[in-house]
Amino acid sequence: MAGLTASMEALIQALRKLPGVGPRTAERYVFYLLSHPSNIAAELSEAILRVKQAIGFCGTCFNLADGDTCTFCRDPGRDPSIVCVVEDHRSIRAMEKSGGYKGLYHVLLGSISPLDGIGPKDLRVPELKARVKAGGIREVILATDSDLEGETTALYLAKELKALEQEPPLKVSRLAFGIPMGSSVEYADQVTLGRALEGRRSL
Repeated sequence: MAGLTASMEALIQALRKLPGVGPRTAERYVFYLLSHPSNIAAELSEAILRVKQAIGFCGTCFNLADGDTCTFCRDPGRDPSIVCVVEDHRSIRAMEKSGGYKGLYHVLLGSISPLDGIGPKDLRVPELKARVKAGGIREVILATDSDLEGETTALYLAKELKALEQEPPLKVSRLAFGIPMGSSVEYADQVTLGRALEGRRSL
């Protein structure tokens, strides 16, 4: 780019790797950092490194966590008898924004996709089954996306969970069709997601 130093161009290219950041936005970020004190850039770089080094997976539900357990699993106000299964961490944020769910979560870290070579063993399915077998869970809500992979994953999990023969019988439910087919839970609005939770159905 004309008029830019090699280091500025390198930073612009690095910033463009972030989602939603085009060349003009990246260039504005660079000039913003250059026009402000060095401590701004230092704080930003330290915060990025801190997140990468400190964040891991919760040992129980595989949500993002600063330590061995995430904030939801540590919260005594959550209902441990209900577990909501989601594909990724972003879906948890969407569920929480609905304000209608007070149970715990289980993050699969993906969905079943034969075309991509992803099967149940590549997801956190064994850990989910182990949680159910340990007892204390009365309902599992399957909140995978409503696309083909999400539906395939939900049907597989429903079959596997029902085969565990829990006593009392485990209730396995699916989010109601308040969420448009082909869309992601992450992008559902609060009202739609709240209604989907209220109208979930047994499988």
